[in-house]
Amino acid sequence: MQLTKYTDLALRAVMRLAVTDGRALLTTREIAEAMRVPYTHTAKAIAHLQHLGVVESRRGRGGGLSLTDRGRSARVGELIRELEGDREAVACEGANPCPLAGGCRLRHAFREAQRAFYASLDRFTVQDLVASPTGPVLLSLTGPHHP
Repeated sequence: MQLTKYTDLALRAVMRLAVTDGRALLTTREIAEAMRVPYTHTAKAIAHLQHLGVVESRRGRGGGLSLTDRGRSARVGELIRELEGDREAVACEGANPCPLAGGCRLRHAFREAQRAFYASLDRFTVQDLVASPTGPVLLSLTGPHHP
């Protein structure tokens, strides 16, 4: 199963926020620069994460982004399901529906594989993803113009 770049970016943003552990709030721009991705893409992902209750923002001087308790303890598979939406691994219908759609076992096999994929990722929380050596690497990330 391949994730969209959007979901990959959202997960990396969550991981980056997880290692700050509330010590310092980051801005969307700082996350975009550290991950070396466009600000607009990062802003969309952050807005979605806020809508899901994973990230919260504080306005004003000293404001920024932080993970919520839900975000810190979120299961990776659960986050991916929410970010990717409830779409199937293979598209049997649509503009050009597959002629086998009514009696094909491939769709069922993909659905089972997708469930197994998510179940394996549900074994991990966001905190698990930022354990060493990942956490220290994330903390060292800075924008494209910094060493």
